[in-house]
Amino acid sequence: MILRTILAASALALAAGAALAENPMVGGAPMYETKNIVENAVNSADHTTLVAAVQAAGLVETLQGDGPFTVFAPVNAAFEALPAGTVETLLKPENRDQLVKILTCHVVAASAMSDAIGKMIADDGGTHAIPTLGGCTLKARMEDGRIMLEDEQGGMATVTIADVVQSNGVIHVIDRVLLPAM
Repeated sequence: MILRTILAASALALAAGAALAENPMVGGAPMYETKNIVENAVNSADHTTLVAAVQAAGLVETLQGDGPFTVFAPVNAAFEALPAGTVETLLKPENRDQLVKILTCHVVAASAMSDAIGKMIADDGGTHAIPTLGGCTLKARMEDGRIMLEDEQGGMATVTIADVVQSNGVIHVIDRVLLPAM
């Protein structure tokens, strides 16, 4: 009886460990494959600015849609690195079109895992063009084993957490806001 209890407890512990392995932590919260991009993002303490921007831009319904989407999700520190007052200005209703443009330049209409992006980079000789829903083209390349994204202004973002699977796509956490050409 004791052996059966120990074996049952061990099986539960292994199952719990497997569940945690399947749900990576982002911003102190587990990201569940069964939840969509918005449902997971609202739980990440590192993405509160991104969530506020998505709400102000009216993109919640879109990013809760079927997808598939790949979202390059900037952390709060990436927004804080923008010039003073930029975020506050973009969140104003009169600047909604500009905010939508910036945010949709972080979204691709496909589910692209990091290994697929890496293969595209290699197949294209070291740099792969990624067209976004916002009409921007990002340039992806590998550097020290990490995916780097160059925006249309020459800014570089690093994928810091890759392959966060969602029910409607995948999130790759990045350390910089990607900006369209002006």
